[in-house]
Amino acid sequence: MEAAAKVQRQMVRLRGRSYVAFVFVPTVPILDWLAEIDATIARSPGFFAGRPVVIDLSSVDLSQAGIGHLLTSLQDRNIRVLGLEGVDEGRLTPMMPPLLSGGRSCVIEPTAPKKPEAKAEPKQTSLLLEAPVRSGQTVIFPEGDVTILGSVGSGAEVVAGGSIHIYGALRGRAMAGVNGHTSARIYCQKIEAELLAIDGFYQTADDIDEALRGKPAQAWLQGNTMRITALN
Repeated sequence: MEAAAKVQRQMVRLRGRSYVAFVFVPTVPILDWLAEIDATIARSPGFFAGRPVVIDLSSVDLSQAGIGHLLTSLQDRNIRVLGLEGVDEGRLTPMMPPLLSGGRSCVIEPTAPKKPEAKAEPKQTSLLLEAPVRSGQTVIFPEGDVTILGSVGSGAEVVAGGSIHIYGALRGRAMAGVNGHTSARIYCQKIEAELLAIDGFYQTADDIDEALRGKPAQAWLQGNTMRITALN
């Protein structure tokens, strides 16, 4: 009987999995900061939909009641808070999101070059996708450029450390230069994007010139401003 019980017993399977989350850093006055969030949502209502969010409270000194009010305000805006960081655990209640630590940004710091080992394979610095990126799919390649021979569907997302080249329509989100590569660019043959971002500077669908929609276009940074122009 005991042997049979041991056969039926199964170990719990645990798997590690990482997700890309937005990190919000509130500033005072909180009402003005929330107004900026409202302005972003007004320009692109689905911008934060279904996206996990982490709140970094290191720049503000909020009481337990203040943190609770902030979380309620974000919940009213349909913003899902995955966790908190930058705050003393004593200020949190059991009903609040957990305190997180060890999170890493998408920035890749340069490291000292190492002497190559014999028969070492060169590190991949570009990613080529021959199939389209369909709605709901996410492609993340922080090591370099991403080239997509097909289209990027609405609700899909492409994140690259370098530039992004799309030989079809771009209807989803494209985020280039996430490793601090300010000279990265985004190219597409048909721009209908929900969001474009380079090194953290972004423009939503409402910011894109209507005259460019459905045409070949490119995006790049000029100082702290993103420019989107026709691709000749």
